[in-house]
Amino acid sequence: MRVFVTGGSGLLGHRIVEELSRRGHEVIATYNRTSPRLGVDGVKWVRIDISDAVAIEDALLKARPDAVIHAAAYTDVDGCEVEKDRAWRVNVVATRSIVRACRVVKSYLIYISTDYVFDGSKGMYSESDIPSPINYYGLTKLVAEEIVKSSDLLYTIVRPSAIYGVGPGKANFATFVADRLMRGEEVPAVSDQYVSPTLNSALARAVAEIVEMRPMGVLHVAGNRMSRYEFAVALARALGANEGLIRRVSMESMRWKARRPRDSSLDTSRARELLSEKLVFDTESSIQLFVEEYRRWRGLCP
Repeated sequence: MRVFVTGGSGLLGHRIVEELSRRGHEVIATYNRTSPRLGVDGVKWVRIDISDAVAIEDALLKARPDAVIHAAAYTDVDGCEVEKDRAWRVNVVATRSIVRACRVVKSYLIYISTDYVFDGSKGMYSESDIPSPINYYGLTKLVAEEIVKSSDLLYTIVRPSAIYGVGPGKANFATFVADRLMRGEEVPAVSDQYVSPTLNSALARAVAEIVEMRPMGVLHVAGNRMSRYEFAVALARALGANEGLIRRVSMESMRWKARRPRDSSLDTSRARELLSEKLVFDTESSIQLFVEEYRRWRGLCP
């Protein structure tokens, strides 16, 4: 199968590219600011600013892929609140361009969305719950979801939560915590915000399975519900680090520019029934795998 991956050099995208290549698919992957990881078999890299409608549509029309995984996005929540024009171009306009090209070449589309389409008032959201974002990032992702839904494409919208893992691009909460713990530094962790932490490598395997089985509609694919503080403590234990370095803080004490949902955890019951990949739903086991990947990434083990 020929698969076109946007954001192929990102935290999730690079894992998707690796997994698809491992499964023997022909992969065409885009990158822009972050250089791609070279040497992955069967991957053709294309440098594109996805907010350039002509460029992304032209690339898709030339590639004529069987499937498109749209993983590229402007994911900096505070950045989106400040740079609203950029957030709209990258998260909404680019998605519209991709949908338009997919309709021409009749590609199946997987759109990677987010738990931040919800307001966080109740938690454990199912696919049937009505989204109501409270920040601009969540709004742009929800508008993009609606563009996908209103098309006549075969599609799957995948909603993960708090993606973490090793890889290129900006640091994520897990690498931030692990780096500070390994240096013996204190780690502030919010104890009153709940998410469903999702390991990038496990999510990539789930996405690769979704490409091959093509379930229609929205699918929540994420880990177990826990607070940021609980996640940091679990990570410290897995690393064998000092748990006492984890300091509880509240959401109110954070100097965020954008509001965050208090509990955007996801109900993954539907995905658990559909997918054979189970690690992505088990945060405890995923953390163990993250520690192994982190140690290799930082050169802490052979």
